[in-house]
Amino acid sequence: MAVKNEEKTKKIKGSYGADSIQVLEGLEPVRKRPGMYIGSTGPDGLHHLIWEIFDNSRDEAMNGHANRVEVVLLPDNRVRVIDNGRGIPVGIHSKTKVSALETIMCTLHAGGKFGGDGYNVSGGLHGVGASVVNALSIFCKVEVHVDGGLFVQEYKQGIAKSKVKQIGKSKFHGTIVTFQPDPEIFKEGTEFVWDRIVSHLRQQAYLVKGLTINLIDARNCEDKLELEGETYVTDLGIEQPGVSFYFEGGLKSLVKHYNENVKPIHKNIFYVDKEAENVGVEIALQYIDDLSTKLVAFANNIPTAEGGTHVTGFKTSLTRIINAYARKNGILKDKDENLTGDDVLEGLTCVISVKLREIQFEGQTKAKLGSMEAQSATSTVFSDAFNGFLEENPDDAREIINKGLLALRARKAAKAAKDSVLRKGALEGFSLPGKLADCQSNDPAESELFIVEGDSAGGSAKMGRDRRTQAILPLRGKILNVERARLDKMLGSEQIKNLVLAMGAAIGDTFDISKIRYHKMIIATDADVDGAHIRTLLLTFFYRYYKPVIEAGYIYIAQPPLYKITYGKEIHYAYSDEEKFEALKKLGFGDESVEDIGTNEEEGETVEEGEENEKEEKAVKKGKKPSVQRYKGLGEMNPDELKETTMDASKRTLKVVSIHEAEEADKVFEMLMGNEVGPRKSFIQTHAKSANLDI
Repeated sequence: MAVKNEEKTKKIKGSYGADSIQVLEGLEPVRKRPGMYIGSTGPDGLHHLIWEIFDNSRDEAMNGHANRVEVVLLPDNRVRVIDNGRGIPVGIHSKTKVSALETIMCTLHAGGKFGGDGYNVSGGLHGVGASVVNALSIFCKVEVHVDGGLFVQEYKQGIAKSKVKQIGKSKFHGTIVTFQPDPEIFKEGTEFVWDRIVSHLRQQAYLVKGLTINLIDARNCEDKLELEGETYVTDLGIEQPGVSFYFEGGLKSLVKHYNENVKPIHKNIFYVDKEAENVGVEIALQYIDDLSTKLVAFANNIPTAEGGTHVTGFKTSLTRIINAYARKNGILKDKDENLTGDDVLEGLTCVISVKLREIQFEGQTKAKLGSMEAQSATSTVFSDAFNGFLEENPDDAREIINKGLLALRARKAAKAAKDSVLRKGALEGFSLPGKLADCQSNDPAESELFIVEGDSAGGSAKMGRDRRTQAILPLRGKILNVERARLDKMLGSEQIKNLVLAMGAAIGDTFDISKIRYHKMIIATDADVDGAHIRTLLLTFFYRYYKPVIEAGYIYIAQPPLYKITYGKEIHYAYSDEEKFEALKKLGFGDESVEDIGTNEEEGETVEEGEENEKEEKAVKKGKKPSVQRYKGLGEMNPDELKETTMDASKRTLKVVSIHEAEEADKVFEMLMGNEVGPRKSFIQTHAKSANLDI
């Protein structure tokens, strides 16, 4: 027995001993766990590579060493970032015994932003940005113009291919970084999105006064770089799509940009740019005739989507100052209650930017600022300046306070309406809406809610669903446009009330995402103009009141087919005109045939289509013709068809709804769903020719 125990002990020790401990060298940790450094290996993480390299160039500009940065998209999904800063040092580093350039590019936690005289202000904290990009790139090349020479080094997956070499002399200064993301890491794809990069770089240009940022799309041409004067210029021989940003107005210009499609309630934009406690604080704000809040914050030019200490300092001061001014000037009486933080935030467009020498973020993705000195500095600078603004602009002050008072009254009405809806549910034992056909599962992770258009589609969906995991909620017509309605009016809508109760997570200040009853909420509407409108109204509802649900990846859009093609016992579904034509070709009905095949409005009939389907009309074959059924709506599908094409998890296609650029999403919803007609009319006129009309 003792021997057996000893053998057992040895076996246990052998299963976890010194040899079990892995030591990852160099940049191996980055390739092993890339999500720790760039957030994800999807589109967000892919674009984060550009932001990391751009931030290094921008930091040069923030510290007065550069005034121009260029970002060039090249063939093969390569990106080149160029600045006219000081140039990365290339001398031998005393500790690593290799070039400082190689140290920065190939070593984690190495950089010039940990202190000393390299940078007064920077977005870099951990010294991992450039090395992480290098580690996650199949190709990386750095060219440095410094100390009168041109120095070059190339890398693959974070490993230097040779030592730093001087390949010539140079009278210029600056750094050129070219990288190509590694498809082994970014399995979802390595193609960059132009509009996303434009939005990010435009924002950065507002944040650094006097900085010129050029973005050039050169993905379809030869790659050539030339030097001209004191800056770097990409000369590709032919004119390429590109944009250039340069703003002197700082955050004031950014607020004006955000509010260009909405109606301000006061003319003057508040603006301050001062320093307190060695922290630079820049704030601009303006109230608009709207219900939503747009509060965008930055720390050392890094977007802090989750806020942080600077946002806390601002919000606390804003509420206190407005209440104090309102009472001092008799707008709020002694018997009146104070405006809350939510009241004074309604309709606010505000941008906050702080700059610190020593900065602390919560996490490598830098989504939340943790530096405590930023809170008191922001509060001090904003309080002094905003008090003065209200005193000097009494008309603006009254409009701002009246906006808050309106929000206060609406909040009380909304609370009563919300309590009524939720209390009714409680009194009825949290009974669910009568039209909801709920699923049997109580596990949100496997439960799905199909939000379908109309009772007819709802009937088919109920019969075609998997009762264990799939719930069906039919909507009657178009729901209320919540962009133009307050919460009390919104909850008066039967359709929205049913949605709120079905989701089970409450709404407004009592919303709790952990109580969401379904982790897949699928919008299933008809493939026509009305269906698209209903889908947009639902997305507006989710974006304005359930944004965390979108961010969690719980909202989906179903992709039902447009056509059913039947030929004998063969059945094919097509999701576009192109797929329909391809399916007909596979059946042998190609261009060489001589008879016309039309599209059936009802199964079993053959009719001619208009000119828009002239190409498909040529897809014919002598003898028996296939039946091509065009679905005008989900209600036309029988339960088996709806299940097979749209509800069966093994066969269906779903699109997940995500928010890549919150500010741009805000702008789009304001324009398309808000009260201002002019911007919407202009958008429709501009894009009318691109519309795919189903007439």
